[in-house]
Amino acid sequence: MLDVSYYSSDGVEKQKVSLPENLFGKEVREAPVHYYVKGYLRNQRQGTVDTLQRNSVRGGGIKPWRQKGTGRARAGTISSPVWVGGGRAFGPHPRDHYRKIPKKLKHAALISALSSKASDGKIQVFDVPALDVPKTGSVASMLNKMGLMENKVLILLTEKNDNFILSCRNLKNVECLRTSLVNAYKLSWADNVLLSSDSLKVLEEVFGK
Repeated sequence: MLDVSYYSSDGVEKQKVSLPENLFGKEVREAPVHYYVKGYLRNQRQGTVDTLQRNSVRGGGIKPWRQKGTGRARAGTISSPVWVGGGRAFGPHPRDHYRKIPKKLKHAALISALSSKASDGKIQVFDVPALDVPKTGSVASMLNKMGLMENKVLILLTEKNDNFILSCRNLKNVECLRTSLVNAYKLSWADNVLLSSDSLKVLEEVFGK
């Protein structure tokens, strides 16, 4: 079993807790993580870029000058791609970049990413502060005591906590995410992963099969 630090809501280490081997103790395989991240980023593309071809630009319906006698190169239309303001040759057009990522690849990538973070000592467990109103200073103080203020931190929560999420929103490089929605891309982005005290149970229920 892998032991990690358990922090109070004040950022003080209380004890050590064990992480389940089936999620955090597997062999780290880079290939599934690479293919998942590549597919995830590809699926984020909007694919709305467009260009005008020579048949789409305005004008060009008349020959700009006569064929012979001017001393200039012959030209049939101002919409030619060689003209300034002409159409774009072989330019991009709207298309769908989405490709389905296999479930087994998603799972393998997630387990490898979790295991990699655990083996590097980049996972901590904490008690979520009970905030009556959003207080960025409280969360910043907690992260500072943990020594994570300068790192990119991914915080996994099991339930919606508006005050805590709003408190994190003003902090640079801190992102909150529901535990059931975690993926290998988010884990690869983060330097450290903070799990709420209930997140381990949710991770086992959702991804530990």
